[in-house]
Amino acid sequence: MYYVVIDIQMKGGDLMIVLGVLLASLLLFTGLGVLGVDVFSTWQVSAAWALAVMFLFTASVHFTKTKEDLIAMVPKAFPNPRFLVYLTGVLEVLGAIGLLVPATRTLAGLGLVLLLVAMFPANVNAARKGIPLRGKLPTSLGLRLPMQLLFIGMTL
Repeated sequence: MYYVVIDIQMKGGDLMIVLGVLLASLLLFTGLGVLGVDVFSTWQVSAAWALAVMFLFTASVHFTKTKEDLIAMVPKAFPNPRFLVYLTGVLEVLGAIGLLVPATRTLAGLGLVLLLVAMFPANVNAARKGIPLRGKLPTSLGLRLPMQLLFIGMTL
């Protein structure tokens, strides 16, 4: 079992970090709800806040030197990859903020699901062409697809 975990982490790389951010945030917010913090009294609210943290985390790399790796991931069929990377980063930030506001939570969630679907071709492209992210091999599609479905399911 120990070796399987290490193998998944090595193949999943940054994706495992993103999952860790999501799960740690979910545990934190759920724990706060259990301790009586009213805003986190339901698992749905805790999940929305955990997703907001995850999307802010993933959006941040769109504006650091890692953006060059993201630009390389964009399939050639899409015009202006640099603009698309910045745009998707901004949309992730806006979606994360929207998840925190009860009145906009549903709309933000739907927008983020569409964004996750729209960005998936870049992950497929990276996996098929072996395009590295921060010097690490891309996540295999066998791991990326289930994780993407988890993110979509939680966001819905």
